[in-house]
Amino acid sequence: MRSTLAQVRSYERSVQLLMVNQFTINLGFYMLMPYLAAYLAGPVGLAGWLVGLILGVRNFSQQGMFLLGGTLADRLGYKPMIIAGLVLRIVGFATLGLVESVPALLAASAATGLAGALFNPAVRAYVAADAGERRVEAFALFNVFYQAGILLGPLVGMLLTGVSFRVTCLTAAGIFALLSIVQIRSLPARRGDDAKRGQDQEGVLSQWRGIVSNRPFLLFSVAMIGFYVMQFQVYLALPLEVRRLGGDGTFGTGAVAVLFAVSGLSTILFQTKVTAWCKARMEPGRALTWGLLTMGLGFVPLLVATAVPVPDGGVGLWLLAAVPPALSALLLAIGTMIAYPFEMDTIVRLSGNRLVATHYGLYNTICGIGITLGNLLTGAALDAARAAGMSALPWVALVALGLACAAALYGLHRTGRLAQPVREAQPEPANA
Repeated sequence: MRSTLAQVRSYERSVQLLMVNQFTINLGFYMLMPYLAAYLAGPVGLAGWLVGLILGVRNFSQQGMFLLGGTLADRLGYKPMIIAGLVLRIVGFATLGLVESVPALLAASAATGLAGALFNPAVRAYVAADAGERRVEAFALFNVFYQAGILLGPLVGMLLTGVSFRVTCLTAAGIFALLSIVQIRSLPARRGDDAKRGQDQEGVLSQWRGIVSNRPFLLFSVAMIGFYVMQFQVYLALPLEVRRLGGDGTFGTGAVAVLFAVSGLSTILFQTKVTAWCKARMEPGRALTWGLLTMGLGFVPLLVATAVPVPDGGVGLWLLAAVPPALSALLLAIGTMIAYPFEMDTIVRLSGNRLVATHYGLYNTICGIGITLGNLLTGAALDAARAAGMSALPWVALVALGLACAAALYGLHRTGRLAQPVREAQPEPANA
């Protein structure tokens, strides 16, 4: 941990601040969101379809607006979009805790999602710009802070929600308010290189057409959909499998908590070491390939476990319910540790260091759509497996997804499509 903190201190203050910023954003978000559905269905008394609608609006407004958020960051500067997103989160979280009417809850949920669409591309583009040639290492550290917020947020939220969900909402809003003040006072203004050169005068549609015509970037974005689908199974398929075998009681709840602890703690403890090892031994394309291959193989423990007869109870059942999912969570975390820093760096390289936030925005939108479709298919596979008595089906599908995406990335690497494009030289302005 000391070495991690020493690495953080070696970066510019802006990068340090953005890492703490991301930890705090995730802390506030995960304090509240895991408990929102239960609050809406319980004390507020909404029907299940309305709960799903409100949660879906948040996801749609975030995924659907990433491209716009990235474009605004490139044109107006990174800091204004970060501040705007934080302020929207304050409004959204406070409203969720203070109102119970469906229209107001829908508006609050949409504001919460739009907030993420505004600050996420801006934060990543800012880190990439100020980290310079040390982007890979910076994003490794960024992931440590990111996972720490995810790990700590639900624990704090559980304690606060035990008092009142309104207290949780207002506390989360207060955290974002404090963070906004710190960012306004301490975060330097920063714009992309295009804005500095005056190239942001190009029309938005023209910029978007240019990005969409960047075939290597689009191929990379599609190939990486599987990365996020597999990563998300820590929150979907793995907990469902634990509860299928271990039940919904104390043991099931504890085993699910172990999944999150394994994923978060392993990243916090080993991310920087894994990144340093990979960077010293392999090119970015190979690291990405190995990362996705590791994630695909992460579902093998669950696949093997389906061949084991399910005990009627006792220690044998507990081990079968807890150990294979925990091993899968660990392998998924290792694969993420390998791939994530190189993924963030590759987006910058494929953009040619031009319109970086916009590229991040479109990338997030493509992957977000893929996550939605992937989770629908995973859920369908889980239901089909139960109905047909074929418990291995979802794990076979997820292993195949990991292998296919790893093969796609290996192909992109071998054909040179993950290399940084050659940028045309910009004409020097004539002296007056």
